Amino acid sequence: MKVLLTQEVDGLGQVGQIKEVAEGYARNFLLPRKLAVPASPGAVKEQQQRQAAEDKRHANVDEELRSVAQRLSEAKVTIQSKSGEEGKLYGSVTTTDVAEAIEKQLGQAVDRRKIEIDEPIRHIGEYKVPVKFSKNVSASITVVVEALEEK
Repeated sequence: MKVLLTQEVDGLGQVGQIKEVAEGYARNFLLPRKLAVPASPGAVKEQQQRQAAEDKRHANVDEELRSVAQRLSEAKVTIQSKSGEEGKLYGSVTTTDVAEAIEKQLGQAVDRRKIEIDEPIRHIGEYKVPVKFSKNVSASITVVVEALEEK
């Protein structure tokens, strides 16, 4: 029996896929739990329209994110931190520090989980830090770490 999946089913497939399954599996498991519907031409057409609307929405979101990514790629963010001799920081600069600096200096809120620092920044200097906004949109922001001026 052919079914159209309405939810992700482990070991079977993703939302919107059409799968050939055993009649008993469909009748006793998938259909009662509303994990799938019979793959009628109307259901398939409805799913295609839903997928097209979702793709269009993702394209609009990606376009907005591209403009933000372009702005961040051209910017420099400065973070001041306490440091010892030879430019070694007492702590480290984390993704939270970078996200706060971006919001404070550029006025753009960025989720700290979108910032990808491979290793913690522990020295004074200039670093390129990747920011992955979505599957299709990413940017690289320049982060300048300076020594905090003691008063």
